[in-house]
Amino acid sequence: MALEHLFQGSALNGVDAKGRVSVPAFLRSVIERRGDARTIVLAKHETFACLSAYDPAYAALKHSKIERLLEKSEQEEGAQLAYQQRNLLAFAVSEEVPYDSTGRILLPAMMRRKGGISDLVLFLGVGETFQIWNPETLLGDDRIPEDLKDVCRYRLEERGLA
Repeated sequence: MALEHLFQGSALNGVDAKGRVSVPAFLRSVIERRGDARTIVLAKHETFACLSAYDPAYAALKHSKIERLLEKSEQEEGAQLAYQQRNLLAFAVSEEVPYDSTGRILLPAMMRRKGGISDLVLFLGVGETFQIWNPETLLGDDRIPEDLKDVCRYRLEERGLA
């Protein structure tokens, strides 16, 4: 199952004291082209200290990917445990959040904690999903390519924050 519409681009937005943030229009438009729900699923990213975000329809695709991983490794020791752990992380540590007519969501406290989010977030389109980062965390992660760190610094400079 290939996705026709992909997330791409970047933006920096502020998070208010209640955890509200506006999701950029370029990301919302992909969600709306993929389905009718004005909802975003937030989950802890599997590798990085950020959040992974996507439309509700992507959850079924995500489950299929996890199933295929199990099929490829069924005979290996610990495959069932790894499958169960992936499912738990993919679906139990996630939350659906609706966005209003202005594109604003309320980042749940647990998701803010899982993503290390405070007063700013950097949105990054990464194809099938998008990521939500604390800019300081991204800049401090040695695994992040320098070109992407430059994008983050540019977004901070645009707002007079660098």
